[in-house]
Amino acid sequence: MRISARCRLAAATVIAVSAVAVAGTASGATAPKPPAPTPGIACDKGSLPEKVQGRAPKSDVATGRVNLGYTCNARMISHFGATGGYRVERYVDKAGHECAFYDSSLLFPAFVADQGAETTGTYVMDMTDPAHPVHTDTLRTPAFQSPHESVRLNTKRGLLVADMGNPTSSPGFVDVFDVTADCRHPALQSSTPLGVLGHESGFSPDGLTFYVASLGGKTLAAVDLTNPMVPSLLWLSRDYSPHGVSISDDGNRLYMADDGSGTKGLTILDVSQVQKRVSNPVVPQVAHLTWPEVGTPQNATPYTQHGHAYLLETDEFGSAANIGAARIIDIANEKKPFVVSNLRLAVNSASMQGPDLEADPGNDQLFQGYQGHYCSLPSRVDPTIVACSFIMSGLRVFNISSPSKPVEVAYFNKPLLAGKGTNPNQVGAFAMSAPAYDEATHDIWYSDGNSGFYVVRLTAAARADRFAARIENPGN
Repeated sequence: MRISARCRLAAATVIAVSAVAVAGTASGATAPKPPAPTPGIACDKGSLPEKVQGRAPKSDVATGRVNLGYTCNARMISHFGATGGYRVERYVDKAGHECAFYDSSLLFPAFVADQGAETTGTYVMDMTDPAHPVHTDTLRTPAFQSPHESVRLNTKRGLLVADMGNPTSSPGFVDVFDVTADCRHPALQSSTPLGVLGHESGFSPDGLTFYVASLGGKTLAAVDLTNPMVPSLLWLSRDYSPHGVSISDDGNRLYMADDGSGTKGLTILDVSQVQKRVSNPVVPQVAHLTWPEVGTPQNATPYTQHGHAYLLETDEFGSAANIGAARIIDIANEKKPFVVSNLRLAVNSASMQGPDLEADPGNDQLFQGYQGHYCSLPSRVDPTIVACSFIMSGLRVFNISSPSKPVEVAYFNKPLLAGKGTNPNQVGAFAMSAPAYDEATHDIWYSDGNSGFYVVRLTAAARADRFAARIENPGN
């Protein structure tokens, strides 16, 4: 039975992962104009571009065009497996081994394919040769069996951590692995229920505090990992509906994708007393921000551009003008944050929504669609690109050298063809993961829930070092 977009969103609301907040306007007031799609650059020779930015239309199935996939200034280097989840992480250990870690399921256990060696859990990949990833281990502790959106790597301490979660909430087991000696075979340090309730997470950059966020359970917990073998609970709040959280470099600010504390949006908390290990810490709110097209806030990550402070925020799901996408928020004055630009695709435009778009392969499936889901930064200092997963639109890469004028520079989308998955209803792309980066090779690693793990290399046309000059000197 076909599920309409309206029914799909209603069902998502029931389990509290895609409730849509429609910003009201005063009587007689003019509604704000929806943000325009982010402009793109020309695709290089050898690309297989889309006709409409972000769309894989039903008509392309009839002609066979969809079989080729859609690429612009990006090429597939390798592919592994048939499933993928919400996060991909990258690490190089003390011996020089290069590894990838990714959760293998969008919704444990329903989306895990029974194909050969693939089983539930979080996959460990030896990436010595990115053209030939090697599956070396699978993490099957409680949290890594069902991490939902919580897998996080702290590169400073070499700790890979997750909390057990699902789309609402789950007993918050926090599992800690050390990857410093041999990232190909992580060493378990501890597995404890200290996270209270699980779903999402965040890691302080110093690697000492792991935050467990439960959107459905409405809990936010801070877990002390000073001794990863003996973690302890530092702080617990039931005052918010936290989705993803990120922590400032000094550990004193928590940036929360807030799904319902008054209004959906961004909430900034002062967690300095947690960072200082004050007993019974007080955690005041610094600021709250929403925006007219807010969907379900997913994550907000701090960064600086030429010393100026920003956040990269991503929404998931939504509908019509409220389709989840991404935005850059100015936090130079942390008490008065504001949106400076949006990262959106033409297929996200309100004018495109309707029966014709709903007919595209995969757009009748629960939690699929053309909405945004995750973005991640390669660096918190002067990043020039950002990679995002836009579910049915695949991997999207934007140049953010000019925060007020982002430009899409590359994309890679390989929709699953009908009948090729283990479930007859599996079709189209289901890209929901936060990508990882190997900047030396210009590679981006991401996973698709319908088709597995990908290594995608940016071509010269999209590379930041060349494109940045066009941003600063548009006449060139």
